[in-house]
Amino acid sequence: MSSAFPALFDDFFSRDLFNWNNRNFSTTQTSLPSVNIKETADAFEVEMAAPGMEKQDFRVELNGNQLTISSSKENQEEKQEGGYTHREFSYQSFQRSFTLPKDVVDEDRIEAKYENGLLLLTIPKREEAKQKAPRRIEIG
Repeated sequence: MSSAFPALFDDFFSRDLFNWNNRNFSTTQTSLPSVNIKETADAFEVEMAAPGMEKQDFRVELNGNQLTISSSKENQEEKQEGGYTHREFSYQSFQRSFTLPKDVVDEDRIEAKYENGLLLLTIPKREEAKQKAPRRIEIG
């Protein structure tokens, strides 16, 4: 008997297939857009690669400390040749969710822009959450 069967069985059940709380999904067999999150002293910077989209295709929401970026796009194409009409429809959607540290984000100053295939979000930190510069303490 081959040892590949148990490995295949374990691999199947260790996937996110049964993770009902997974909030990252795509409605097609395509992969989710790549995301980079960088933390600076003053803000979180989020870059999402989403070429071919337009800014109105995105929805960005912050609910408490849960940041959700989603998109849905529908395309319809119609060709008429001879006496026939050929219609094609495609629908693409995804959702990515991220948990930000509690009580750190300045919700009123979040900015988002889409340019050159990248969705860019700047999520400023509250003043009290920002890293302070090192301070030298004199020894008395």
